[in-house]
Amino acid sequence: MRKILLLLTVIIVGLLFISRLFYLQVYKQEAYSLYEDTAIRKVFDYPKRGYVYDRNGKLLVANQPSYDVMIIPREVEPLDTLEFCQLLKITKADFLKKFNRAKNYSPRLPSPFVPQLSKKDYAVLQEKMRKFDGFYIQKRSLRDYQTSIGANVLGDLGEVNQRTIEKQPYYGLGDLIGKQGIELSYEDVLKGIKGIKFIQKDRFNKNIGPYKEGRFDTLPRPGKDIKITIDAELQKYGELLMTNKRGGIVAIDPSNGEILSLVSGPSYNPNLLVGRSRSKNFTELYRDSIAKPLFDRGLQAQYPPGSPFKVINALIALQEGVMTPTENVSCRMGYYYGSRKLTGCHHHRSPVDMNSGIALSCNAYFVTAYRKIIDNHPDTGKGMNIWAAHAKSFGLGDYLGYDLPVGQKGRIPDGDYYDRAYGANRWGSTYVVSNAIGQGEVEATPIQLANMVAAIGNRGYYYTPHIIKEIEGDSIPSKFTTRRQTTIDKQHFEPVVQGMFDVYNIGTAASLRIPGIDICGKTGTAENFINIDSVKTQLTDHSIFVAFAPKDNPKIAIAVFVENGYWGSRFAGRMASLMIEKYINGTITRTDMENWILTHSLENEYAKPYSGKPFRINGETTLQVIDKIQAPKDDDINNSINIITNRSKL
Repeated sequence: MRKILLLLTVIIVGLLFISRLFYLQVYKQEAYSLYEDTAIRKVFDYPKRGYVYDRNGKLLVANQPSYDVMIIPREVEPLDTLEFCQLLKITKADFLKKFNRAKNYSPRLPSPFVPQLSKKDYAVLQEKMRKFDGFYIQKRSLRDYQTSIGANVLGDLGEVNQRTIEKQPYYGLGDLIGKQGIELSYEDVLKGIKGIKFIQKDRFNKNIGPYKEGRFDTLPRPGKDIKITIDAELQKYGELLMTNKRGGIVAIDPSNGEILSLVSGPSYNPNLLVGRSRSKNFTELYRDSIAKPLFDRGLQAQYPPGSPFKVINALIALQEGVMTPTENVSCRMGYYYGSRKLTGCHHHRSPVDMNSGIALSCNAYFVTAYRKIIDNHPDTGKGMNIWAAHAKSFGLGDYLGYDLPVGQKGRIPDGDYYDRAYGANRWGSTYVVSNAIGQGEVEATPIQLANMVAAIGNRGYYYTPHIIKEIEGDSIPSKFTTRRQTTIDKQHFEPVVQGMFDVYNIGTAASLRIPGIDICGKTGTAENFINIDSVKTQLTDHSIFVAFAPKDNPKIAIAVFVENGYWGSRFAGRMASLMIEKYINGTITRTDMENWILTHSLENEYAKPYSGKPFRINGETTLQVIDKIQAPKDDDINNSINIITNRSKL
């Protein structure tokens, strides 16, 4: 009996071993033997990342060679650490830190030890690598930005983190991935696919040649080249105009939604975030909490849109049938509710129709129009919802759906918003009249304003703004070629367009005309408040300007926002006019405006803390300086003084 039991035990154990070997060698052979077998070394062959060109075919982003020193911790033999550290230009403490990091990641899998060596360092190190077992050099490519502009658009590459590796097994420790801009948005298109070589090792852990004669090796597949919609020359010019200023410029082709220029000021050279100095430079940019160079003001900054928003209220009033283009409104230096002045206005000519209301930016006219829209319904909340729906149809108050990775929604308040603030049926149109002139609770980003004015230039429709123009061997997403209709009927746009045209002829931008180009625009100013010691404090207003040109079949729509720029025609208006002329004509005739912009800085404005007293420039107060400036003033300069912020029931 014992002999039989022993024999059965031997047979059962043998069958278990045979079954396990059969499973490993037949069912699990490829996956296990190739990727898990420690007798096979895996060497990745990194693909060429796709190139990036501007809309005119100018190369913006290429590649340059880079060399990573890789480590397999379990294969490291005793070495002269002093010599090795000198070759790598690191300290012994750095060596130990990097070694432990690699060992914790995996003792048997390769990981970067010192990434991104220069050609010079690589040439010196390569001759001596044979002395350092467990280390080898991995060639890959880094980005080579062929330009110093457009950092916020182009973005950059950085090492993947562990969370990304866990979610996307394609990436490994030390791999590079798009972190910002189009490098992030179009990572899957640009990155390509890594190739891999399997190297057989002997029992002494030495390479003896390709595994199975390279049968399982794969070649890298290069990333696809892309062409973006940005005009490099226009982008460069916009960044020049924004020198020593903070703000955003967004220019769009209304006929297709292509973003022609996306300027954020201040900016930085994209090459700062390439190579071994990337981490240090990124930290410095990130820690600049004052200028915020990594903050894309064209996409992320939310501001009250100011007077440019008045044209939306004009369109809604026409659509809702509460105003006509020829209807006159009385302006008594502001809008009065009974004996109470709700908002001031510098406008002196009265009465005012829609054309002069837009051209001269009359506050009284647009508060009247706005209140008629809201009060046209017995339920104020319903009137507010109808107003909000019209405004949102221009892409305001929500993400636009463009193909860049950052942005903000802005805000278009509706009836529910004010019900939460005041209680249902406990508020009226007089509570919210600031929305009539683009103040109050309304907020928008520069790209939303550019899209809004593109829709006006198109007389009622727009295309989702986008940065991609062409993808090698592929088409762009259909959502970027689909027309989006606003809720305003086409016939209502002509009176508003004419009013914007007269802004340049007889209105607040009359001094900004460009010879030979019919421009339609709107000046504006946004109040600028911050909290200082828990006190709401008003700083110098922001300068805003929106425009499109030519008047018919426009080629460009633009929004310019300059922080602390005083009023619309002072900084933003000049910059918008110059950008339009640069794009349409290719040259600048208004060199007087160009010289003024290039020689006037706002750095003093940004550097001075506000003490509750007027700023002084060369010994003069802000208002004294303003009085000397030879530029038309729109009514918005008085908004911050005259708008009633107390929301008590009137």
